[in-house]
Amino acid sequence: MSRAFLGLPGPPPRAPRDTGYLRGQRPFPSAAHAALEDSQQRRNLGKATGTIRDKRARMVEEVPDWERLRSAGAAIKADALARLPELLERFESAVTERGGVVHWARDAVEANEIVTRLVADRGADEVLKVKSMATQEIGLNEHLAAEGISAVETDLAELIVQLGGDRPSHILVPAIHRNRAEIRDIFLREMPGVDPDLDDDPRSLAEQARKYLRAKFMDARVAVSGANFGIADTGTLSVVESEGNGRMCLTMPETLVTVMGIEKLVPSFADLEVFLQLLPRSSTGERMNPYTSMWTGVTAGDGPREFHLVLLDNGRSATLADGVGREALRCIRCSACLNVCPVYERTGGKAYGSTYPGPIGAVLTPQLAGMHETRDDPNASLPYASSLCGACYDVCPVKIDIPSLLVELRHQHVERSRYTAEAAMMRAASLAMSSATRFTKAQRASRLGRVLGGSDGRITALPPPFAAWTSARDLPVPPRETFREWWESEQGRAAMARARREAERGEW
Repeated sequence: MSRAFLGLPGPPPRAPRDTGYLRGQRPFPSAAHAALEDSQQRRNLGKATGTIRDKRARMVEEVPDWERLRSAGAAIKADALARLPELLERFESAVTERGGVVHWARDAVEANEIVTRLVADRGADEVLKVKSMATQEIGLNEHLAAEGISAVETDLAELIVQLGGDRPSHILVPAIHRNRAEIRDIFLREMPGVDPDLDDDPRSLAEQARKYLRAKFMDARVAVSGANFGIADTGTLSVVESEGNGRMCLTMPETLVTVMGIEKLVPSFADLEVFLQLLPRSSTGERMNPYTSMWTGVTAGDGPREFHLVLLDNGRSATLADGVGREALRCIRCSACLNVCPVYERTGGKAYGSTYPGPIGAVLTPQLAGMHETRDDPNASLPYASSLCGACYDVCPVKIDIPSLLVELRHQHVERSRYTAEAAMMRAASLAMSSATRFTKAQRASRLGRVLGGSDGRITALPPPFAAWTSARDLPVPPRETFREWWESEQGRAAMARARREAERGEW
């Protein structure tokens, strides 16, 4: 099945009909501007990402062969992607042999239809959810709700987001933009049976969530999970977490449905050893994950009686076919790149407008969902949501060169959209700078911009098409004279003469 599914060889897979929530909600600049105006969110993000960065740094320093582990992780993932059709066939066979049922989904529509049918066929109107980026990617909760089925998130941060009618803003900590006072207010407002005297102590909040979820666990018939890793040799799947709620979902319901992106495969159990060292240190700054759950098919008398695995493409095969872009599929969703990114820290995840925020989202989303030439395409703006400082590459546990991928995606966008305002500005700049005379005249003409400045010497608003730039930043007014004019003036000549004398006396 997998070779035809991936188009290697055989007919190419049909274009995704619907990529779910991958596509952005609005262009990055306007969303980022709104996020920058939310001072409370910026404080929440700054404190949380700073804490995680410090913990990660301490844990990494303890490992003398950390760089070798990173290289091993990158090599394992690169090998798995190069052999993905073969590994998928081996994985499907192993899952089936152990009592599981494998389903193939080309896009969000097919994946949602498969999961909804499985839930409905078992007469359930509620499912428990293990934290899963793949199900967020396809918009599963919203699709189930439209079919009269409620999905209950059991990860504490995901539950906070769900009860608050919010959207996740971080790959690992979806409610990172909320502080504990805000969480208390959400629980009091939205959680059934909440203690009216609930305070904002973290232990009290966790205890309230535990009481609420315990009843759900006891009554659940169907659970839906994602997977951090799939092991091709044995058909084993693994979920790592910090709370234990995921393990309740994986073991108590009668039916378990797992939605897994096809890139999550590793060849063998020996390969998993590398990632179980890389992932916890990179994600939560821990030596190991508190809960690492693994299951293989169906085991008589223990755990779910039915296991269904939905293998999700949703743009991954197209990304795999890109010799440069496929590097992004090595991602193990640790979120280390988000925690060091200066853009993410100031804007938050919701500003990116898609399931995957931060530097990896700026790379992964445009590849999975595609970029279009329309001016307001949110995905086309994502590769520009970076300072290209390189911090994301330095911390990536599988050495994804995110800055280089961002530059490549910018190049692809420019090649597809040749007649943008930016391209016109660059052509005008090239024309001016290719001639000393034209460059001098352009510099003198720029002085006209002084009339737009305020008393503080700043320009706060420019006319279109430059208005987008000043909507989020100020510009200094142009100087009264250019450098060349100063150089040729009496003042400039006197200053250079003084500099020469000081240099001759050794005063520099």
